[in-house]
Amino acid sequence: MDHSFLSTPIEFLKGVGPARAELLKKELNICTFGELLTLFPFRYIDRSKFYLISGIRDDSTFIQFKARLIRIQTIGMGRGQRIIATVRDESGEIDLVWFQGLKWVGEMLTPQQEYVIFGKPAMFNGKLNIPHPELEIPSNHPLSLNETLRPIYNSTEKLKSKGLDYKGIGKLIKTLLLHEKFRVPENLTPAILDGLRLLDRQEAFLNIHYPQTPELLQKAQSRLKFEELFFIQLRLMKQRYGRMEKHSGHRFSKVGEYLNRFYHEHLTFELTNAQKRVIREIRADLGSGNQMNRLLQGDVGSGKTLVALMTMLIALDNGFQSCIMAPTEILANQHFNTLSLLLRRLEVKVGLLTGSTKKAQRKEMQDMLLAGELHILIGTHALIEDNVQFRNLGLVVIDEQHRFGVAQRAALWEKNQVTPHILVMTATPIPRTLAMTLYGDLDTSVIDELPPGRKAIITKHVFEPERKKVYDFIRQKIREGSQVYIVYPLIQESETLDLKNLIDGFQSVVQEFPPPEYSVSMVHGKMRQVEKDAEMQRFLNRETQIMVATTVIEVGVDVPNAAVMVIENAERFGLSQLHQLRGRVGRGRDQSYCILLSKYELSAEAKKRLSTMVHTTDGFVIAETDLQLRGPGDLQGTQQSGILDLRIADIVKDEKILKYARNLAADIIKDDPGLVKPKNDILARHLQNIDRHQQNWGLIS
Repeated sequence: MDHSFLSTPIEFLKGVGPARAELLKKELNICTFGELLTLFPFRYIDRSKFYLISGIRDDSTFIQFKARLIRIQTIGMGRGQRIIATVRDESGEIDLVWFQGLKWVGEMLTPQQEYVIFGKPAMFNGKLNIPHPELEIPSNHPLSLNETLRPIYNSTEKLKSKGLDYKGIGKLIKTLLLHEKFRVPENLTPAILDGLRLLDRQEAFLNIHYPQTPELLQKAQSRLKFEELFFIQLRLMKQRYGRMEKHSGHRFSKVGEYLNRFYHEHLTFELTNAQKRVIREIRADLGSGNQMNRLLQGDVGSGKTLVALMTMLIALDNGFQSCIMAPTEILANQHFNTLSLLLRRLEVKVGLLTGSTKKAQRKEMQDMLLAGELHILIGTHALIEDNVQFRNLGLVVIDEQHRFGVAQRAALWEKNQVTPHILVMTATPIPRTLAMTLYGDLDTSVIDELPPGRKAIITKHVFEPERKKVYDFIRQKIREGSQVYIVYPLIQESETLDLKNLIDGFQSVVQEFPPPEYSVSMVHGKMRQVEKDAEMQRFLNRETQIMVATTVIEVGVDVPNAAVMVIENAERFGLSQLHQLRGRVGRGRDQSYCILLSKYELSAEAKKRLSTMVHTTDGFVIAETDLQLRGPGDLQGTQQSGILDLRIADIVKDEKILKYARNLAADIIKDDPGLVKPKNDILARHLQNIDRHQQNWGLIS
């Protein structure tokens, strides 16, 4: 944020020291004065109003009044000991009560002293009192900074144990704001400040922590939210223009025999209009001479893989190899099987490289890649190993890209001297605001249409006591020839309790559906890959009717005959994950069903998630709701991107500010792509300062 004062290590602030500095770093990632300054209050308490004691009620929220201390008593023994201080004003008396920190409280209290008292009334032993209030001497209230709107900061238990609760943190921030060297350099141009009538930066920081008035608080919030979103957008726009300027891509100038033969002779069904539109958008990119960097969004079953295949055939028609990187072996295997089947009558060589690939097979594939004899390579993170080298890699397809770390994606990007075209695919529809912020430097295509003949999945929410009805329904569907998934939550692969729940669940299902009439298989993340593959293959071959699994089947499992998805403890899953799991059924022409089993006692958020699942199958509606419920940090693995480490803005609530910031950033970069004009010098310097503290991965995803 600054080059001197605000970059001072936090331990040098009065009241911090080495021990507290280490704790602030571990708990809140605060290392400097500037980082403390951007720890913003999450709410404010109005300290402008004073009550009379006679006007205090037990249902009052936090109240403030002035009164004189007339009596102090210590009552009880041991853990039951407490201090009661009686205070009086012109209207009456009330007791202040402390149950903790009695030695400190006893030393603090002065008989006959008048105090400003702040706290929340409560009933104790049938009498109204104020437990653990804040006390200040009127001559010190307010201090040099206006405290009529008192800031409340987030803290942690460890910080509180060292005196850094919201009041302790507030005291540190006050010390910083009153420091004689406190200065906040401006980072917006005069044209932006004047045009949007924004507070200057120093005024905004003073008023976000200690607002002079409610109006100035609102202006400070608007200024700092705009600043945060504007620089994210400016950075993305600059990267986008820089990529187009620096990275001339391979020009795929022709559509030749591979694509034409596949489309006209081997494709057994008609593409949807959405698929045709997206392929046209991709073809335009590939033929432009610029490197393609496109995000392909499409709900489960919308046909993204087919679009990716046709893009790879265009690459092959132009003499280039392609690869697909998938997050799991199951998904990589699924892609390999799907593409091998679709390309079985074409002379296209497809390879599969995962952690399970034998050494001899690896060597053979590496030789074929270098010779250009292997046209398409599908794999997991094994693709980024140094010894995997292509002869002429022209296209990289990254599936469910949010599951990869940025360094992994960078390694794949650097496989070629000339930057390959990039197609990023996701089956999790991304909300408009999140896409604008997280993928702002990518062109976006959306497949918003399912193939003809697909029926909408019917979703039901049922409670635990209705389990027998669910089992009866499963029996009926199995008699009709369908197969069934039963999924159990597994929050982390290492959680023994969750794994036990899965095993117990499996045993219960086998008891309910005993052999030889029924056959049940099981898959979970702790199994060896060969075991998982064998169980999945049995299910795919209809040797088992029921698959009991964890979320390892969330992506990459395509069994058209599976028509029922039962999700146990559905309240423990996130909304997008529920939607992904539901997408495992409904892939054939039969009517499919998703049954959400839960306990009766549900949080308001869990009720909202399950209700949303029942009422819509629209992935974009679900994604928007999920964003509102969980916030951007929990979605799409955005924590790893660093780009959504938002300190004050909210991309859901502040969508208007985001759109305005994006449009303004686009106009500035269009006029000055390199930010080299003198009028934009202040913007360029601030972006450089941001980049010094954050690795630039924007060109990879």
